[in-house]
Amino acid sequence: MTAGLKTIIYPVKDVARAKAVFSALLQTEPYADEAYYVGFKDAGQDVGLDPNGHARGMTGPVPYWHVDDIRARLAALLDAGAELLQDVTDVGGGKLIASVKDPDGNLIGITQDS
Repeated sequence: MTAGLKTIIYPVKDVARAKAVFSALLQTEPYADEAYYVGFKDAGQDVGLDPNGHARGMTGPVPYWHVDDIRARLAALLDAGAELLQDVTDVGGGKLIASVKDPDGNLIGITQDS
């Protein structure tokens, strides 16, 4: 079981321009503003901008499913035929992420909070 979709990450080429656009859309400033990631929180959602996303195979926004056991869920996805894109990675503060590609080429992200 998941806790649902609460995070979406957009790959961006120009993080400054993307930050301006999302600040205007969400009418808020980012809670995280680093060269490698800009994050916003709005209406219970986490919206991230990743300037390295394209290099990691992101072709568009990737939804992240919140799970209790990321390693078990990743193993289940791989056993079901998904292709690993990013193994479990700690992105700070104990937050873990991973991503796969389903057989149709759709990207699926999973995340686990500490």
